[in-house]
Amino acid sequence: MSKEAIAQVVNSYYQNMSGMNSEEVANNFAEDAVVCDPVGKPPNKIEDFPKFYQMLSMVFEKLEVTKNNVFISGNGAAVKWTLNATAKNGKQATAEGISVFEINEDGKIQQLSSYWDDDGMMAKIKE
Repeated sequence: MSKEAIAQVVNSYYQNMSGMNSEEVANNFAEDAVVCDPVGKPPNKIEDFPKFYQMLSMVFEKLEVTKNNVFISGNGAAVKWTLNATAKNGKQATAEGISVFEINEDGKIQQLSSYWDDDGMMAKIKE
């Protein structure tokens, strides 16, 4: 798989994540993908994305994900990112993390493992 193809699926994931577009985010994944976001919590299933993004849209007014660094190697990528979130209550929070993508031969995300403190970010918007 070319670096360009990997970059394209990673860019699509982050663009649609920022837009809270669950259908387009899900289109980036293989049907049997494993999503650990964040690592340490139970894996998410692709079919649960619409419900998850509906919940996000009830809590957040805006999500902005900036890819700080992208490292592509083999059939995968690691991305250092920053998330700026504005909740519906007007509170803002920032989180940083690293996500590791494994892309299958069909150009779909087969596995996504994200390392970040989502509980810490959620606590900031609830304060």
